[in-house]
Amino acid sequence: MFEGWPPPVLDPAGPYASSVTLLSWILFAMGAGVLLVVLAALWIALFGRRALQEKLGGKKVIWIGGLAFPLIVLTALLVYGLSLTRHLSDDIAGDEMRVRITGEMWWWRVAYLDEAGNAVIQDANELHIPAGQPVVLELESGDVIHSFWVPRLSGKLDMIPGRRNLMRIQADAPGVFGGQCAEFCGGPHALMGFTVIAHTPARFAQVMQARLRREATPQVAGGEGARLFDTAGCSACHRIAGTGANGLAGPDLTYMGARRTIGAGIMPNNRGTLMGWIANSQAIKPNNRMPPYRVLSSEELTTLATYLEAQK
Repeated sequence: MFEGWPPPVLDPAGPYASSVTLLSWILFAMGAGVLLVVLAALWIALFGRRALQEKLGGKKVIWIGGLAFPLIVLTALLVYGLSLTRHLSDDIAGDEMRVRITGEMWWWRVAYLDEAGNAVIQDANELHIPAGQPVVLELESGDVIHSFWVPRLSGKLDMIPGRRNLMRIQADAPGVFGGQCAEFCGGPHALMGFTVIAHTPARFAQVMQARLRREATPQVAGGEGARLFDTAGCSACHRIAGTGANGLAGPDLTYMGARRTIGAGIMPNNRGTLMGWIANSQAIKPNNRMPPYRVLSSEELTTLATYLEAQK
């Protein structure tokens, strides 16, 4: 099992997830309390004394228990819940770190933004953040409704075509945190995972600086692997910064070799899984949008996988 998986839903690792978890426990407790009251009323109705049954069926009990109590309690819970979670989606303030995440069928497009909202680093299916700092996620969808959810770092929020939703996440300490699309989006929805890696601020700065340099790298020769990547048609759908590959239909592969997983969080990333994915991803994740490449020999698959492993 990968580090961070399965993502526990009641084990918060940051302030935003903690507020959502607290609200969840309050709702669980209230639900349990109401269930006990209903069971007690049912027991009285079936087996209680006649006097208790008459009181239970009286207008006063119905007005208080059937109308006033749920109205007051649900209103209080709504107000408390909104006040507890409103800071998750506050407007972007000052120099907060911003990342745009776009839900695709069935993977995640990731773009690190500058203060003006321009994408300066592009990636897919994996997000790097500094521990101890809030990060604003701008959630969008490129096709259907998805839902972004990393349970240990924040709540879940829908990604709706034509709309941008804001959500904050934060990890109190370095670690790896699993996520999952929480809205059925068709096909292999259940195989649409996500990974967040929280670094120390110093390590995070190193990672981002290295990637900024990588994005600015002039086109480089990649040998036989780059040639195969181009002639097999991979560059039509995938981008690799610094090369002639600029496809946008599929995940950005500039940092493919550095990712922990492939296929949007469903398999560990190594040469063997890369070769298997290229040869026949449909057998691994049925109905994903990448066609099988059975025409490639094992030597060619090895060359391509080696080339992708080098993209960091």
